[in-house]
Amino acid sequence: MNSTKLKLRETGRFSTLFLDYAEGNPGLKDFYGLKPDLLNFKDQIAKKKINSNDRKTLTDSLLQQYRSIDISPAVEKNITGLLDDNTFTVTTGHQLNIFSGPLYFHYKIITTINLAKKLKNLYPDYNFVPVYWMASEDHDYKEISHFNLFGKQYTWETDQQGAVGRFDPKSIKTLIDKLPENPDLFIQAYLGHDTLADATRYYVNKLYGSQGLVVLDADYPALKERFKNIMKDDLLYHNAGDLAKTTTDKLVRLGYKPQAFPRDINLFYLDNNLRERIVKEDGKYIVKNTSISFTEDEILSLLDKHPEKFSPNVILRPVCQEQILPNLAYIGGPAEVSYWLQLKPVFEHYKIAFPILVPRNFAMILNKTLIKRIKKLGVKPEELFLNKKSLKNIYLKQHGSGSLEILNEKQMIIHAFGEIKIKAGIIDQSLEGFAGAEMSKVLKSLDNIEKRMQKTEEKKQETGMIQLEQLEERLFPDGNLQERTDNFLSFWLNDLSFLSKLQQALEPLDSHFYILFDDE
Repeated sequence: MNSTKLKLRETGRFSTLFLDYAEGNPGLKDFYGLKPDLLNFKDQIAKKKINSNDRKTLTDSLLQQYRSIDISPAVEKNITGLLDDNTFTVTTGHQLNIFSGPLYFHYKIITTINLAKKLKNLYPDYNFVPVYWMASEDHDYKEISHFNLFGKQYTWETDQQGAVGRFDPKSIKTLIDKLPENPDLFIQAYLGHDTLADATRYYVNKLYGSQGLVVLDADYPALKERFKNIMKDDLLYHNAGDLAKTTTDKLVRLGYKPQAFPRDINLFYLDNNLRERIVKEDGKYIVKNTSISFTEDEILSLLDKHPEKFSPNVILRPVCQEQILPNLAYIGGPAEVSYWLQLKPVFEHYKIAFPILVPRNFAMILNKTLIKRIKKLGVKPEELFLNKKSLKNIYLKQHGSGSLEILNEKQMIIHAFGEIKIKAGIIDQSLEGFAGAEMSKVLKSLDNIEKRMQKTEEKKQETGMIQLEQLEERLFPDGNLQERTDNFLSFWLNDLSFLSKLQQALEPLDSHFYILFDDE
């Protein structure tokens, strides 16, 4: 693939907090550890070595989770290699969107794999394992229930509740039967497994197992055991919530909008068909929207015997991840990087190394048909992010009758009225205001003339205007970035080397927006 790149800020699509972090704004230096730079990983390794990770439990859990699928040599080597103190992980996480969801899921995975490879080249004495942490405990079914293929949305209808990773995916067959093509990969994944987590591990392993990507499901008793003491602290003393609230307030005072909202208790109660918040009311621990409640002794006893019945929220999940994994970096999108910036003191409290936050790659993909259309319209790929008016003006300048701007004429008017105001003021100072008001009227009339010229020219070039709007809707469906709407199958079904091409085109630690297009 060929590419051209834009600075993220130039796209006008990202929050100020994320952009300031990606650009290294010094005002944020207190909210994270080391900057996302390859040379900083040496110091990050030293920091992580101080933490004691239970590598055997992690390895045993992974081997158990992979027991029902074929493990590639690369994955097997990476899982067993986690027993070695010189092996570290780089991690991304994502929801269990059906059919992998929007394109950016793959950008996250590819960034993670590519970063692990770069680190191995720079630090050959260490091993680096790319990890996909499945958000299997998430209970927001609506967010994962649909995907867009060739401009049409497909939705999985199910009445299952609770952690989505525990859902039985077999009813997705009804949706599969509606697809224009039935990819065997997903038929085997959804119809051959009993849970959505297992199905997701299967297809992600098929797509990326040869690259050594390890898929981890933290909804697992042995792994929750490792996190038990932190969950106990959260239930009794609320340290995580208090510290995150303080940091959040600091970010707000700096003018940033918080991404996550800490609570006193940052845990859910997790059971079959149920994941609900735990709150403390009148000395008792209440499971919201249920009749379940516990005394302090009862909930601590449950935590001790069954830690798998507790699930961290957005504030504690990152801490859980770093407690379980020998992890150096987290690869995330704008929202994720933003809420991680609220958590540094929480990590310091629990004496866990704060990972290097690495923004994932960002991209827009233009197929050959779109490239031909763009060239015909006379628009450069990097101009696609301009607002509608600017984009239309570019087209009209090339295809219309002439310039639609009368800026020079306005400046001449302003200059002329400036001279008039001086002469009028000599006669009577009150006439200066009158002359200024008359100038405003003239300039307003010129604005109206300019708008009429624009409308008339647009009408004359109606076909081109329609094609331009269609192009914009194709690349920004409903005003959203392509990567947040389109599914990879829209490209992969026509080119099975699509993911490989992406991996070659995207460069980790490169905070630009890639515009990728097929070779001629």
